[in-house]
Amino acid sequence: MTGTIIVGFDGSAESRAAADWAAREARLRGSAVQLVHVRQSMPEPMGEGLLVTAETRRHWTERIPREAASRLRERHPGLEVGVQHVDDASAQGLLGAARDADLLVLGSRALSGVGGFLVGSVGRAVVSRAQVPVVLVRAGEKAADEHVEDAQGAPSTGTRFRPVVLGLDAGHPDGTLIAFAFEEALRRDTPLVVSSSWYLPPYAVYDLAAGVSPRDELAREAAAELTETLRPWREKYPRAEVVEACRLGSPADHLVDASREASLVVVGRRIRRNPLGTHIGSVAQAVMHHATAPVAVVAHD
Repeated sequence: MTGTIIVGFDGSAESRAAADWAAREARLRGSAVQLVHVRQSMPEPMGEGLLVTAETRRHWTERIPREAASRLRERHPGLEVGVQHVDDASAQGLLGAARDADLLVLGSRALSGVGGFLVGSVGRAVVSRAQVPVVLVRAGEKAADEHVEDAQGAPSTGTRFRPVVLGLDAGHPDGTLIAFAFEEALRRDTPLVVSSSWYLPPYAVYDLAAGVSPRDELAREAAAELTETLRPWREKYPRAEVVEACRLGSPADHLVDASREASLVVVGRRIRRNPLGTHIGSVAQAVMHHATAPVAVVAHD
């Protein structure tokens, strides 16, 4: 068994969904899972009328992740699941625990039942600073959500995985991001949909005014650039089924739309090494908040 997947765990519904997703991913990778528990206060109903000692508090905070780890082992026999406690509830506590991990998985609340994520300040700080890929999983995410429906249209885990969707800037591709997406698709034995976007340049306004539309030619050029960008990756991963989707308009909008039929959406975050500090990027930020599938944010140069 190689590699470890770290889960930020606090006992909430979203962190339980993150732990479940991490366990499924670990089975695909042959990895271990480590629940990193951020110690928090006891729930108020339990604390009412009680003299809460340090021993009582420690027992409560240690029981939550211990029972969660036990449930994961029961559902996934043979899976190695460990527990680690950290007292630092800031992003730094999770970042330190995930320094040598393969993945860091965080839970995120759904937005008012309409899909998408509510990513808190700690989650945003972790995503903007993590060197390892960070996966965001919404509360209520189930294994069947990542698979196509069965012949009767019912949710199922016995059907094929939905596609993995990669958001790619074909003009500035990064190998770390592309390799991550290809490997995730191969683990799931599902197509990789590579989504790339383009815009009409300013001069197109004058062409349109003159009755000339450059749209078709620009579309062909953008599609050709994407094909050429992916050519070496198709050769490196010959078993991968790749679908190229090159469209006019907002890349974030296209990715959010594609997330409705995806098992995982993969986006990049460019690492900044300057005094301006950390940065996520507008596309990744929008996808983090509005995609309905789990989202992997991959840091790259």
